[in-house]
Amino acid sequence: MTNELKIIYEEVIRINAIECDFNHEWKPAAIFHHLTQAAGTHAEQLGVGFEFMYAQNLFWVHSRMKIKFLSFPHAGDIVTVRTWPKTIHRRLLYIRDFEVLDRSGQRLVAATSAWVIINAITHRMAPPESVNLNLPVVSDLIGLDEPLDRLGLAHNGEERLRVRAGYSAVDIVGHVNNIRYVEWICDAFPLDMFREHKLDWIQINYEHEILPGEEVSILVNPTKHDAGLWALEGRNCSNYTRAFEALLRWQD
Repeated sequence: MTNELKIIYEEVIRINAIECDFNHEWKPAAIFHHLTQAAGTHAEQLGVGFEFMYAQNLFWVHSRMKIKFLSFPHAGDIVTVRTWPKTIHRRLLYIRDFEVLDRSGQRLVAATSAWVIINAITHRMAPPESVNLNLPVVSDLIGLDEPLDRLGLAHNGEERLRVRAGYSAVDIVGHVNNIRYVEWICDAFPLDMFREHKLDWIQINYEHEILPGEEVSILVNPTKHDAGLWALEGRNCSNYTRAFEALLRWQD
């Protein structure tokens, strides 16, 4: 039981009203925040947290994430966030899964994510065999059993939002925090979308960092084969790179 508790991290939280929208529901960006925070806490417990990695000139980079929203919890609800390292994919991507449960144990959110390790000196990805972290794997427990492939659907979208990376968007390592991207994605849709529809799922693939002062255009376009499916990209107008691509689906 001790090993299981260490390998599978659990955290019980009460949904704060400040993290909820006008429907009194937990905002997608807040969910992303708590899942990634749980991943960081668990990494610390497993001995591979920020300080340990930094001492070796290494750091974790969040590469991709997909979240399935089964039911949005509301302000004041008590939920359990669970996370665990699942496997290493293609000898490069560390896969970590998540779930959020209500008080009765029913799933509210299921998610999967991919992480890479970057060498702070060379700025290149460090393959797992070169760092030998000896992380446990929980391959028989599945959060979300879906691949985290390249998306490739965001082309020539309509600009819905243009933002400049200011103080509040920048994190401890000096670039825009990944959670901010999710906020920008949600802000690219009109409020009526959130009043009249529910988000089914979101996948976001992070491609290039955004630095303080850089300007980003959020481009949105519907896909042809599914009326509820929308593709987005964050285009860095300061250096002409794509910061991220995303795909999300709305339910009626």
